[in-house]
Formats: sequence, structure tokens, C-alpha cells
Amino acid sequence: MSPHSYSPAPSTQHNLRSPVVVFDFGGVLVDWNPRYLYRKIFDGDSIAMEQFLEETGFMDWNLQQDKGRPFAEAVAELSEQFPQYAHLIKAYDERWEESISGPIQPTVDILYRLKIAGIVLFGLSNWSAEKYRLVRPKYEFFSWFETVLVSGEVNLVKPDPRIFTLFLERIQRRAHECVFIDDSKLNVEVAGQLGFKAIRFESAEQLECELSRLGL
Repeated sequence: MSPHSYSPAPSTQHNLRSPVVVFDFGGVLVDWNPRYLYRKIFDGDSIAMEQFLEETGFMDWNLQQDKGRPFAEAVAELSEQFPQYAHLIKAYDERWEESISGPIQPTVDILYRLKIAGIVLFGLSNWSAEKYRLVRPKYEFFSWFETVLVSGEVNLVKPDPRIFTLFLERIQRRAHECVFIDDSKLNVEVAGQLGFKAIRFESAEQLECELSRLGL
């Protein structure tokens, strides 16, 4: 997908001078890690688990689902490449929800305080569209966002600048009006280069300080 160059339209809903806050999800609001699932499957054998993840190129493989590749296709391709691990690869698709330990509650609390303060909230996350649809109803805080752009729906992933451009088109905002929060250093660097007020998430306490410094 090649989004058009960003040319912001006037917003009739919001004062463009009012800042908005944009949250990444995984590692910021939701504690996701495939190891939560695989520690169970490997019965705590961390060495074997890490060997599997490294040998299969698991994280790069998973990123392609975030970029829009269907899980059924992804599982079939990787299982053909690593037939000895086929049952482990299939388990990630079938038991994907076990890779989430739950919400990162201190950050959710900050999100709630921003919401009741009247700050407009948006979501921009690298996430498989089909898995996001699966988990979306389970967490009330997803309903607090005015707009959520999930990478798997648009076949683009952060830190590709095009997903940031598309996001700005969707929300009819300029980059400098957005406070962007992400746990990835590279995502934060690219967002900052594009003009976002970018915060690298390290902890809820650190985030609260950064937001206070920005007057939020």
C-alpha cells in the first residue's frame, strides 16, 4: 500500500491547537511476549525455547503477520520450512492469547486519567489485524480511543514513515499536534523525525513525568 502524501484537511471535530496523545499497545498498554506461551509448552526449558525462537526467526516471521499476512498462510510456510517445529508454530496461532499476560495496569491508569481530563486519544500499533479483532473486546480501554490504526489492516508496520503519514491522514492532524508513545527506540526516533512529540516508554512513572513536562 502506498498512501498519498499527507495534506491535512481542516478538522471540524477538534481544535487543532489541542494536543492529542497516541499510544502504541504492545509493551505499553498490553504485556505481550510469545515467551509467555512458549514457557508453558517448553515446560520452563528456556534454552530450548530460545533455540526454537532464534532458529525459526520467530520475531521477524511474526512481524509479517503484523504487516498483514494471514496467520494460516504464515503457519503453513514456516511449518514447511521447519517441520520439526510444526506443532510449536501451530500452537502460537491456536493459543495466541496466552502470549498476553494482561494489561499493563499503571499505564492503563494514566490512559484513564488522560481520558477523563478530556485529552483525545488515538492508537497506532503493530499488530496482526485478525489477532487484534480477537483481543479487542477483552479490554475496555480499547474503547477509549477515538481512532485505532492497526498495522495489519494497512499492510504497513512502524517504523515505516508511510504508516505515520497514513495515520495523520486518518485523524486529520499534523505531526506536531501529536504526542506519540512507544516502547521501541526506532519507532520513537522516526516519529520524532516526522515532527511528533515522541516519548519512548520505559515505565509508567517515567511516562507520567514526560506527560507532565508537556503539560498533560
